[in-house]
Amino acid sequence: MVAEKYKYLSEIESEAIFILRETAAQFKNPCLLFSGGKDSICLLQLAILAFAPCPIPFPLVHIDTGHNFPEVLLFRDELIAKLGLKLHIRKVEDTINKLGIETPKDKFPSRNTLQTFTLLETIKELGFDACIGGARRDEEKARSKERIFSVRDVDGKWQPEKQRPEVWNIYNGEIKKGEHIRVFPISNWTEEDVWKYIAFKKIELPSIYFSHARKCVVTDNGQLMALSDFLNLDKQDIIVRKNVRYRTVGDMTCTAAIESDAKNVTSVINELKKSKVSERGQTRMDDKISETGMEDRKVGGYF
Repeated sequence: MVAEKYKYLSEIESEAIFILRETAAQFKNPCLLFSGGKDSICLLQLAILAFAPCPIPFPLVHIDTGHNFPEVLLFRDELIAKLGLKLHIRKVEDTINKLGIETPKDKFPSRNTLQTFTLLETIKELGFDACIGGARRDEEKARSKERIFSVRDVDGKWQPEKQRPEVWNIYNGEIKKGEHIRVFPISNWTEEDVWKYIAFKKIELPSIYFSHARKCVVTDNGQLMALSDFLNLDKQDIIVRKNVRYRTVGDMTCTAAIESDAKNVTSVINELKKSKVSERGQTRMDDKISETGMEDRKVGGYF
């Protein structure tokens, strides 16, 4: 019998496993988007549980901006090698060169938006009809509009008004030629749920999620951005060394750290209980471009 304190986690785990199995049953060629971040690591753990003792029946895909945190890429590669899984890596840099896309030239030149081009290219190249990802509704207000089976049109675009009702546990994966579905098995989880599940299953994570000393650039609004060769700094920029951790990881040029002394999972959970701001709301610069920054990107095909 599952201990009472883990009962809720077992329930949302079961829901996610059911969704993963539905995806494998309803689609001919699904994939799992895997970045090496905490949400995709949990999703991979769930996929292993869903199909054990058989192997996961779909490949993994990483859309690499070229601005990723080295610690995360190293962890990604070591985990994939350990598990013996197939990982397709597609690079935004290649898309930039192929399509002649102008790259950002500002101080923090995020390539997050450019991921959309590479993702849509990859879906077409490899013929995926479903892409499984670790997005959650609590991350950002546009995410809260998302269905668990989210339909994308022939251009890969998301149209909120055309999403289908999901009554009880019935998910409709029917699509027309050229369309595909984005699947979000942990859509109903919160950030705290993810960390409690990590504790429950003793899941290993990249060290970047825990407190460590790091040189950071202080932005105009006080955010701490990792010092890297990707930034276009000037003499007026302030560089500090702080004990920080990351609530979310992605493109280094738009993902801020937070000051923290949390060196283990328990400390992180305790820290989260006191937070009044979502992880993306606190640390993702690209969500602050406008009130509809995330939704605008999703309408264009962003994950």
